[in-house]
Amino acid sequence: MGSSPDEANRARIRKRRRRNAGPARRRRYQNESTCSPLVFCPPEGRPGGLRVGRSRLPAMLAGPSSIHASGREDLVILHGPRAVPFLFLLGLLLGLALGCQSPSEEGTVDLVIRGGRVIDPASGLDAIRNVGITGDRIVAVTEGPLRGARTIEAEGRVVSPGFIDLHTHSPTPLGHYYQLADGVTTALELEAGSYPVARFAPEVAGAARIHFGASVGWASTRIEAIAGMSIESLLAGGSVPIEVFTRITDASERAQMRKMLENDLANGALGIGVPVDYFSEGTDEDELRMIFEVTAAADSLLYIHVRRGVNGDPAGLREALRLAKETGASIHVCHISHNAMRNIELFLREIREARANGVDVTTEVLPYNAGSALISSAVFSRNWQEVFAIDYADVEWAATGMRFDEATWREYRLKYPAGQVVHHYLKPEWTRRALVEPGVIVVSDLLRMVDEESRVAPHNGAFTRILGRHVREAGDLDLMTALSKMTSLPAQRLAKFFPSFENKGRVAVGADADLTIFNPATVIDRATYGAPFQTADGISTVIVAGEVALDEGRVLEDVFAGRRILNVAEGVLPPDSGENR
Repeated sequence: MGSSPDEANRARIRKRRRRNAGPARRRRYQNESTCSPLVFCPPEGRPGGLRVGRSRLPAMLAGPSSIHASGREDLVILHGPRAVPFLFLLGLLLGLALGCQSPSEEGTVDLVIRGGRVIDPASGLDAIRNVGITGDRIVAVTEGPLRGARTIEAEGRVVSPGFIDLHTHSPTPLGHYYQLADGVTTALELEAGSYPVARFAPEVAGAARIHFGASVGWASTRIEAIAGMSIESLLAGGSVPIEVFTRITDASERAQMRKMLENDLANGALGIGVPVDYFSEGTDEDELRMIFEVTAAADSLLYIHVRRGVNGDPAGLREALRLAKETGASIHVCHISHNAMRNIELFLREIREARANGVDVTTEVLPYNAGSALISSAVFSRNWQEVFAIDYADVEWAATGMRFDEATWREYRLKYPAGQVVHHYLKPEWTRRALVEPGVIVVSDLLRMVDEESRVAPHNGAFTRILGRHVREAGDLDLMTALSKMTSLPAQRLAKFFPSFENKGRVAVGADADLTIFNPATVIDRATYGAPFQTADGISTVIVAGEVALDEGRVLEDVFAGRRILNVAEGVLPPDSGENR
């Protein structure tokens, strides 16, 4: 007799727990106070290690049971309690003419960040430190002096992990330019996704300022299964037939979508993006359950824009949480305040309760009180005034700022179906409530930026908006908590499923050298709905993969250090060549 669905779900959960307790956890870092620039020390009882140039320490130095393969030529893993006593061995080896130098000697570190206030939310470190970078890795976080090819003086500034944006829709040169200026080092299209993911973001392939990646987009597979249209044809100006949004799929179409989703997950997609709210009329539970089952079977992550009913109706959230419970799928609920509206307290409580009952669920918030979508979106074909508790005058044409009345609304929906509108429907207290909830991740939900002629919502200032308005001005969050929501929390959420993120979101030895340096007294967003194309203030330096990409507040025009991120065994790929992978 075959196993029951519940037994299969429990087996998947056990598998996930074993995995989460395994190799991914070996890369956690201990407080740097017990380490030297060349020592990688984890928590008590966990593996640690020593770097000696590009050489391995002989196994006999650690004992036969304490060597673990790390997959890197320059890292040896030792059990934690043994790591600190071996510091003297490092000095001994350096004195034996092995050709290795300490990072404190001239020429051994590429970049030094001197005297900054280092905040590493994952470890709780908040102290004045010097940071050393060689290649694309952090090799030193220390109170001691460091020398290198270049030094950045960071006195009076915060040195933070680079900001990680899980929810953006602008993988374009202009979008990356403005997100870099906002302190973002990794920008991901996870809500809507793309298909096929290997051809995601052709505009920046080979010339990306920041790291980028995507989930596989269920909506794209639905469009292809029903209408036979590819994402390329849509970007070229094709229009989506209305049946894509409104027609229930048959068994053969669902089988086709399943195959596309499974193939793209195997080819490196960072989970599955499911903006079901825009396809509510045509998406039945059989189709939605299929997507959850594919996610669970692949031990991956599903990002869902839940169905919205009347203002504050939790039915869509409850549907997603129930399917996650029944299938064992891990989920991330997109922009919680924009779905919950007046019922934000109820939505947050239901997520907490689901988590307590074994559902693997997280959520996010963006620091804006409006939404944006195509004027032709299916949400505007139903009772949208009731759903959002707004009227025509609360909606503006993004390109000009014009507010609608009923006549212009009907005209523009007919003539300009590809145009963007901004609908103002949230109250600041709803956004603030979601922001202060423990574990909620900060995102931008930045819309596609192609040129500066057409206005879009000003979400390119999302992260500096948090730091300037919600931390410094309003005091809604302390700085450590705010930074955790932008760095370590998103990195940890993704690292459970995708090894590319195990070394992101940290200021620690061995971590990826993606860093943001800012002045906490001046950092703030300047983009507005009327003038969105303005860079933030207070971000002084952004480092991407060890390269300075923004210097003294200016984006460097000739630096393209960003990398395409795929879920592959090697993690982050080398600098993107622009070729499909």
